[in-house]
Amino acid sequence: MAAITAAMVKELREMTGAGMMDCKKALAATDGDMDAAVEHLRKNGQAKAEKKASRIAAEGIVKTVIDGSRAAIVEVNSETDFVAKNADFQAYVAEVAAQAVASDAADVDALLEETWKADTSKTVKEALVEKVAVIGENLKIRRFEKMEEAAGCIVDYIHMGGKIGVLVDIESDVVNDVVKEMGKNLAMQIAALSPKYTNRSEISEDYIAHEKEILMAQIQNDPKESQKPAKVIEGMINGRINKELKEICLVDQVYVKAEDGKQTVGKYVEEVAKANGAKITVKGFVRYETGEGLEKKSENFAEEVAKQMNA
Repeated sequence: MAAITAAMVKELREMTGAGMMDCKKALAATDGDMDAAVEHLRKNGQAKAEKKASRIAAEGIVKTVIDGSRAAIVEVNSETDFVAKNADFQAYVAEVAAQAVASDAADVDALLEETWKADTSKTVKEALVEKVAVIGENLKIRRFEKMEEAAGCIVDYIHMGGKIGVLVDIESDVVNDVVKEMGKNLAMQIAALSPKYTNRSEISEDYIAHEKEILMAQIQNDPKESQKPAKVIEGMINGRINKELKEICLVDQVYVKAEDGKQTVGKYVEEVAKANGAKITVKGFVRYETGEGLEKKSENFAEEVAKQMNA
């Protein structure tokens, strides 16, 4: 058997990011063959990743990237906020975002099968498996979305170090610092107030009908309101629908930086367009919030460390 030196262990550790003892064992198992040891660790890493795959990954970060007229937003999850703040994890998420913005994949499954841009010797899925082995937590590329705008600009915003990420698509025949600043202000508005739609044209008639049905049921269950004339009830419903739309449609929301506390986002955009001699349309946006809709695990950290030590 070939002698396993400290230099060999160090080299393998730098190549793979695996633990020192794991590297020593891999070299011993492969008689000092460096390439075989890397393969051994990759296989062992995959086994570890599969073991961790059942654990809930509901922390993590959102990352955005803009490349010319194209942009992407991704959410990559980890099990703990501690890992989400780790520089190695954050660098990995940046690589995932770079992969997404250049990709033609329509969903995460297709993205995972692509060749990994950061290392073309492996797929995106294989790179993820290796990262799980190195970091020691279940990681998941949960979702991504791409955006393209050739006649204007895309503006991004990251809030609280990646807890919330936003992309805004601005169509404009003038693109200058003022227009970009407007886009950034809109992105901050979206991050803070979480509108569902850009404008009312995006809202389906079915949604409106459903909301009216709910409001009618609420009125009928109220002894006082249910006794009012049909015309009055209709006006009440339309008024409440209109109020709701002002909250869920971006351009109808009150602009958070408005000095008078009344100016809508739509009026703010019109103001910027007029001042810059531009024709501006807010075409759309994407807002991701880390872990939204996911069940989060509550576990004692000391117990988790004890489990790792005794594994």
